[in-house]
Amino acid sequence: MGLSRRVPGRLRATLVVLVAVAASLGGMPSPARAADPPVNADPPVITGDPVFRELLQVSDGSWTPEGLTLTYAWARDGVEIAGETGASLRLGLDDLGHAITATVTATDADQLATLVTTDPVGPVRRATLTLEAPPEVTGLSRYTRLLTATPGSWSRKPTSIRYRWLRDGEPIRRATAATYRLAVADVGHRVRVRVTVRREGYRKARALSPRRLVRHLVPVRRSVTYSVATRGRITADLGVFKKQVQQTFADPRGWRSAGVELRRVASGGSFTVVLAQASTVPSFSSGCSAQWSCRVGRYVIINQTRWLTASPSWHAHHLPLRGYRHMVVNHETGHWLGHGHVYCAGAGRLAPVMQQQSKSLQGCRHNSWPLPRERWFRSSVKRGWSDLADRASVQVE
Repeated sequence: MGLSRRVPGRLRATLVVLVAVAASLGGMPSPARAADPPVNADPPVITGDPVFRELLQVSDGSWTPEGLTLTYAWARDGVEIAGETGASLRLGLDDLGHAITATVTATDADQLATLVTTDPVGPVRRATLTLEAPPEVTGLSRYTRLLTATPGSWSRKPTSIRYRWLRDGEPIRRATAATYRLAVADVGHRVRVRVTVRREGYRKARALSPRRLVRHLVPVRRSVTYSVATRGRITADLGVFKKQVQQTFADPRGWRSAGVELRRVASGGSFTVVLAQASTVPSFSSGCSAQWSCRVGRYVIINQTRWLTASPSWHAHHLPLRGYRHMVVNHETGHWLGHGHVYCAGAGRLAPVMQQQSKSLQGCRHNSWPLPRERWFRSSVKRGWSDLADRASVQVE
């Protein structure tokens, strides 16, 4: 039974005072003092790079007394991470952008505990995808050929791969697939592919393939020279005429794709391109007409009226004048190269450039450039070019 039940209240207060006095005089033992909790002398520290998939570790720090039990807890922006109770933490996707702390708790035999939380590290950053082998491009780098890109090799397999084809360092419009078919604009320029890769937890990374010079469809098989002359009163810009004729000859879609290199010289040459006033065209041959262009022997004669206005059929189909100029130069030069007139191969198909498109389309569609089947003039190669250049035959547009 307790003291409060055995002793009246006034006497109980007296006894309490006496007990206290006796204790102060050493007459009674003092109550036991509580043990001190563990003391941290050197705080724990987190080591490791706060980057996705990296391992963080927390040191124990220094404690007294010895023989303490240490436990660990990790937190993300101050919120405990469930299940992470070890001295290390592998950073995951949920940690990206957050600060990480660790708490070390020291417990003694009497279950007295002291806990210390580290300074935060972070925010956790995305990891880096490391390029191990650059992207490559396979295929023949010639006009019309198909190139295929490989993404290269990376330290981790990308989950997303994007391609962008570049011409002389500039993006090619709509060229964003793993394959790319070389176009007219690519010839004479250098192309490469830029690969952009992504993976969760990693920064996007880019890499470039080596540059590749794009060439014509076939190598030069024969080099031919030509000069430019005029006949009659010329109102067209002769400088533009010369420039556009050479552009037509150099275009990968034209006779250059047959292996013929056509170069302008100041005078002479293998043949002559003549810009002629319409009324003077028949002066080259009675077989020529003032209405159309013509080819007579070494002369490729371009009717000035047609050069300036195209043909009625061309206008009726709302086609650009530049396209007509390509067509008429290719057509008449094709005659000098040894090609005769050909016909439409089927309704709705592109007309051969050697078809008389100004007179009749025969169901085909206007076309400025030699078709693949027109590029090979085997008879020209067999007979020799000097024979063709000197022939006096007449062909009209």
